[in-house]
Amino acid sequence: MKDRVNILDTLVSRLDLKETMQHFSSAIENGTRLRVAVTPVNCLLWARKNQKLREIYNSADIVTADGVPLIWASRLLNNPIRGRVTGLDLLPEFSKVAAEKQHKFFLLGASDRVAEQLADRLKEKYPALQIVGTYSPPFVATFSDEENNKMVDMVNRSGADVLWVSLTAPRQDYWIFEHFDRLNISIAVGVGAAFDVVAGNIKRAPLWMQKIGLEWFFRLSREPGRLSRRYLLEAPAFIPLILKQALQKKFLHDNRQKE
Repeated sequence: MKDRVNILDTLVSRLDLKETMQHFSSAIENGTRLRVAVTPVNCLLWARKNQKLREIYNSADIVTADGVPLIWASRLLNNPIRGRVTGLDLLPEFSKVAAEKQHKFFLLGASDRVAEQLADRLKEKYPALQIVGTYSPPFVATFSDEENNKMVDMVNRSGADVLWVSLTAPRQDYWIFEHFDRLNISIAVGVGAAFDVVAGNIKRAPLWMQKIGLEWFFRLSREPGRLSRRYLLEAPAFIPLILKQALQKKFLHDNRQKE
């Protein structure tokens, strides 16, 4: 999909949540396939220094803007993203659509039994939703070939249309990329901590904090040990890098105008 903005050399989709879900439904109904990455600021910073990760994102079919700072950056670059698309919103909102259209889900990832808890929560809210499989893999640094084959086989036997993967970013993006060609699904999408949040195990920031770009602060206050490095050391580097990219873009534009 060409409707993207270059942010620190990662091509981020300009789609909003509604448009993203429309692409999902169209892919399922038309028999096409989508590899989808939900990308917060820290993932773009990592991709900037990691060519393999950057290639994974830039070859994906949809790369959503998971974070208000990415919206602000796109505006500064004069190529605005139309709306934030987080895993925390995409999973529950598309569940509603899937229940109506009979799309089938497989939930892969998170810690032990969280996928099952999420399935129960979603089916309680949307009784018609078809969740055809769940699996929480062992917590290890690297999955064995045997474990990878097991997961692929489980997904393929389920007949799922959409594979939701919660292995934290960017690990989930690597896993989807490496196994996508073997997966008999229409859509594979990594959604980070969405399983725990939507299942009710982790509280989400109030809506007013989400809207003004302070959801990161809420998460940091809840999990300072795990998230301090990401939000206090890595994320602040985003601002000067975006300002530099915007200035370079303006300089090139002005020079072309003079030619």
